[in-house]
Amino acid sequence: MNVDPKTLAKLDTDYRGYLEGDRVDQFFDDFDLKFSAGHWSAGEFYDRFAPVGYNSNDPTFRQGLVGQIERVAAAGIGAIEFHQHLFCDMNGIVNDQTIAEVKAALQHYDVKCTTMNTNTWTHPRWKLGGCTNPDPAIRRDAIDQFRACVEVARKLGARVVSLWPGSDGHDYNFQINYGRTLQWFIDGCEAFNRAAKAAGIPFAIEDKPKEPREGNMVVQTVHKAAWVARIVNERCGGLNCGITVDFGHQRMYNSEPADAVYFLKTVGIPLRKTDINAAKPHSNDEDRITGMEDNWVLADYLYATIDCGFDGYYSEDQFGYRDDPVRAMALSRELFGNVMKRSLLVWRDRETLLEAQAKGDGPSIIDALKRTILDGEAMRAASAKPAKGGVKAKPSKPAKAAKTTKPAKSSKPSKPAKKAAAKARPKVKAKPKAAAKKTRKR
Repeated sequence: MNVDPKTLAKLDTDYRGYLEGDRVDQFFDDFDLKFSAGHWSAGEFYDRFAPVGYNSNDPTFRQGLVGQIERVAAAGIGAIEFHQHLFCDMNGIVNDQTIAEVKAALQHYDVKCTTMNTNTWTHPRWKLGGCTNPDPAIRRDAIDQFRACVEVARKLGARVVSLWPGSDGHDYNFQINYGRTLQWFIDGCEAFNRAAKAAGIPFAIEDKPKEPREGNMVVQTVHKAAWVARIVNERCGGLNCGITVDFGHQRMYNSEPADAVYFLKTVGIPLRKTDINAAKPHSNDEDRITGMEDNWVLADYLYATIDCGFDGYYSEDQFGYRDDPVRAMALSRELFGNVMKRSLLVWRDRETLLEAQAKGDGPSIIDALKRTILDGEAMRAASAKPAKGGVKAKPSKPAKAAKTTKPAKSSKPSKPAKKAAAKARPKVKAKPKAAAKKTRKR
């Protein structure tokens, strides 16, 4: 990411106001923002309510990998992620013809392959787990898929291989031995990391609380995934094993996404990739268009990635089941850019943020950030105290009073009128002292 002072100064000139159209493209270019989309974000969408696919009645909807690459490019996105199972069979044998076809399509549409993800959850073979399956033969098959993932990544030029262990976990209490399952997972990650490291490709583990496993997945938090990465790195040497942070996965268990970024930085585990999307707290993995939930949370998260020196890809991980995928991906990129602009404004004027944070109270932070997060304005000094009750208005010059005649002196009320007014007043009985004391005790 390019955050030199000259480029940051453009936030007040070239990028003032809402960004859309060509200004979004220029913004990404100027700040060297690496942005990609998962191939699934551009593909056909299925769920249990529409198992035939939401676009199956559209004869113009081009199925397959080439169609997905075409739609990613049409959305203005120059990079794409894949899964290894699209390029190899269940024995881990890579199909070089598919590799060649995808390479040609990537070149034709000027799209890069950024990440090779690992699928050990779609096929029925993996229904009880991949590298943590109770069957040792299936665990070995999963490790063969890990090695195939590295091979496919090398052939397509992917810069990261990532493991989201979708089928590894449990649905019911007592279903698995948690310690043994975790050990199997660590062993599988070690094998994956050794293959990736030998190929010169960083490896990442992605956490998620649950879904499709309904109890928990084997690494249900970023903290547990980081602990696994630490053990793997100790066994293999170096820091090749890192983490993929999915914004929506943190929202699922209402953990602060920005905190995950700072946590990884603090404990020395690399952040390899981040997936962006939108989800409500304590919800399922919604994977909706980025920027459609709490943008204070998203801006905080993006600020954390800037502040911690992240220089990887921000990747769309979204499922727009009923939406045109091209429009959905393009909007996600546009909204991401506008929130990122706000995070860059905060980072540029971070001394003001630090000054407000040093005070430790909520209003100081809100006053410092409100115009930036809500309107995209530059930060204001935290020391500039607003007037009580709102913004201090400029006092206007008082108008000259018009000459008026003196009011006539009112006559004093007569004694009978005073007596009548006194009788009209209602008499209020005073409460006894004991009752007053009892009231105070309540």
